[in-house]
Amino acid sequence: MTPMTTEEEKTRPKAATARRALVGRLSWGLADQAASSMTNFAVGIYVARSLGVTAFGVFSLAWVTYGVVLNVSRGLATDPLVVRFSGVPEVSWRGAVARSSGTALTVGAALGAASVVASVVAGLGLGGRVGPAFACLGVVLPGLLLQDAWRFAFFAAGAGRKAFVNDLVWGVALVPAMVAAARVGSVAAYLLAWGGSAAVAAGYGCFQSGIRPRLTGVREWLRAHRDLGSRYLVENVSNSGAGQLRAYGLGAIVGIGAVGVVRGAELLLGPFMAVLMGLSLVTVAEAARVLRRAPHRLGTFCLLLGGGQAAAALLWGGALLLVPDRAGEFVLGGVWSAAAELIVPVTLGVAGAGLGTGAAAGLRALGAARNSLRSQLFASACYVGGGLGGAAVGGTVGSAWGVAAATVCGSAVWWLQLRSALREHHRGGV
Repeated sequence: MTPMTTEEEKTRPKAATARRALVGRLSWGLADQAASSMTNFAVGIYVARSLGVTAFGVFSLAWVTYGVVLNVSRGLATDPLVVRFSGVPEVSWRGAVARSSGTALTVGAALGAASVVASVVAGLGLGGRVGPAFACLGVVLPGLLLQDAWRFAFFAAGAGRKAFVNDLVWGVALVPAMVAAARVGSVAAYLLAWGGSAAVAAGYGCFQSGIRPRLTGVREWLRAHRDLGSRYLVENVSNSGAGQLRAYGLGAIVGIGAVGVVRGAELLLGPFMAVLMGLSLVTVAEAARVLRRAPHRLGTFCLLLGGGQAAAALLWGGALLLVPDRAGEFVLGGVWSAAAELIVPVTLGVAGAGLGTGAAAGLRALGAARNSLRSQLFASACYVGGGLGGAAVGGTVGSAWGVAAATVCGSAVWWLQLRSALREHHRGGV
């Protein structure tokens, strides 16, 4: 046996320590995503059982609209934070977090006010349930976005435990809030309960970090990171905006009840949908660390990430096909019978999207915003076209199959763009 050299003896413990640190951060990331998944899943199930298909459709419209606003905040505030301030000295991190969280809070206040005003101005034009729902969404947006900003900040610092605790606080606060909302029994009440409990967690995030959002630093933050922020804004909004257009279009073509049915089917894939929505909390920061320490391993890291996500979604979807109707009705109530027909296409759609998230994390870590934007615009166009084209041809089921095909095509483009960006990076072009 060849004895180790002194250099090898020094390197091996460092590598082992780095692996343990990576496993620790990913473990807290998984724990946090599990807490977030359970919270979102519980809210969706509770509302679906309490309100029925049509009212749940209204709630779902507000939910997808929140997704658009959330992605505006992430593109401008927290995505640049994760890319440029993961693993940096604490002084730099604290200053960046103060400005980033201030930006998120400002986005929430501005777009929340716009939502309230639009609801009031539109009045009867929005309908009896939709108008109040969007007004209440506007009220709770600042707290929702600030809570999300703390999660990104903690993962950028490698402190996933704090993000996990923050999500637990949200979940605990949500219990009495949802019980109170059930007594009112309206979409608006459930939205206020959901967003109000997030505001509690957002306040706790200030205590955890010892940082206060710096509203006066918003302009400085946007100016300093406009190269990434502008592209990530377009990319993120095209992503969530595609979901919003599909939901609105499906409601117009088939009916608002169809939006509730699709959302019900997505809830059955809840653990993976929630992870997909928030995957960048962990993976972009970790991909950035891999890029700094071992650039040649970034492609493998992304492939394992995306492939694992896709395989897990397929396994979960296969298990759902074995669920008896009685159990499904217990979970989703009257939404189950229609949602069960969508399990196969929705599962394939989530698996396709999961595969693409691996490539997306790699592009974010590389700072290849141009490649990332191209991929997202193509994927979003496919999503809207497949979702609405399928709805026109085959109703709710046709829309689900159209989206499944679109996500698979979009994932292929993400990987082609990652390969191109890696080649540029190795040539010193990124």
